[in-house]
Amino acid sequence: MGRPLTITEKIILNHVDNEAVSPGDIVNARVDIALGNDITAPIAIKEFESIGIDKVFDREKIALVPDHFVPNKDILSAKQAKILREFAKKHDIKYYFECGEAGIEHALLPEKGIVLPGDLVIGADSHTCTYGALGGFATGVGSTDLAYTLAFGELWLKVPESIKVVFEGKPKKWVSGKDLVLYLIGKIGVEGANYMALEFSGSTFKHLGMSDRFTISNMAIEAGAKSGIFEPDEITEAYVKDRAGRNYTFYKSDDGAEYSRVLNFDSGEINPQVAFPHLPENSIDIGEASAKNIKIDQSVIGSCTNGRIEDLRIAAQILKGKKIAKYTRLIVLPATPAIYKMAEKEGLIDIFMDAGAVFSTPTCGPCLGGYMGILADGERAISSTNRNFKGRMGDVTSEVYLANPAVCAASAILGKIAGPDDVI
Repeated sequence: MGRPLTITEKIILNHVDNEAVSPGDIVNARVDIALGNDITAPIAIKEFESIGIDKVFDREKIALVPDHFVPNKDILSAKQAKILREFAKKHDIKYYFECGEAGIEHALLPEKGIVLPGDLVIGADSHTCTYGALGGFATGVGSTDLAYTLAFGELWLKVPESIKVVFEGKPKKWVSGKDLVLYLIGKIGVEGANYMALEFSGSTFKHLGMSDRFTISNMAIEAGAKSGIFEPDEITEAYVKDRAGRNYTFYKSDDGAEYSRVLNFDSGEINPQVAFPHLPENSIDIGEASAKNIKIDQSVIGSCTNGRIEDLRIAAQILKGKKIAKYTRLIVLPATPAIYKMAEKEGLIDIFMDAGAVFSTPTCGPCLGGYMGILADGERAISSTNRNFKGRMGDVTSEVYLANPAVCAASAILGKIAGPDDVI
């Protein structure tokens, strides 16, 4: 009998020919799903075609999602999307999504049941780690790595060490997965988990749904982590059972598995967080943040981090019957067409628009400084997105503050950084 293994080690072991794996090992791993978008995949496609191989490794294990600059914002973005489209046609890629059915990749793939528990997923996008919420090993890679995977269906990986992060207790009102992960990053820093797997557990997650788990895994990379993973449970099963079109496997860490460190937090002591410019680690309590009386020009609710229906519902709860502040912009971006339709059926779009917001087609949009909400010089935005680096959302003199959707909605109403209790 071998040594006890973490969930991450078990998944990787199941995708290699090795008899055992340990942290630090370089392994050649089989890939279940390889992902690219309209920014990263064109580079990978160019490299793939330079190899001289006629066929992709498996047309049913590749996902191509144009989501960053689609609908096309300019000629260059149109050309990028065209490269994806033509490659998908040529190789009959099963999971290619055209504009009207495409959503933000890291919300779309779980929603469609394309990524599943136990999978090993690579994507040419740093937030591919989102899928760890389902209990799979998912990590971002470069475009040349994606090119190799498109050709051969496998990739070299270094088996990461794991950090166990335990959140216990029931969260306070208005506290979400976004706040827990910002609090964590504030404690360990943006390099606190470099090339490690962050493994999340604890009683707190019985009180939070899959949406919160996706948010937490999504932002594992903001602590430098290779992946962020949850052990799947009944909440995971409820999410995947009617979505999955193939078999999946629930793995769990063995008793006695080795961790680089174990971090324990009491969720009941954590308040909504705001991460100040220009790093996600600059997180402070909403009470302290609102006391600074920081005026904002724009509020953004959306992205692969917080563009799910649960996020829109809580923002609408704050905004219902209210108006956003004069000279303030509120942009709401549902993450997928299905979420858009749910928002419409539930009357959320009316609430947003009556408040003075713009409700957009699904897109990454302003998160990466793409379009649909670029900041001018000196402007400030509060955003439910995942990064607030200098110049991330526009001019290098602009500022981005990260928060949960409830805080973003409340801040839009007052035109300054504020908590939900300040407006309700």
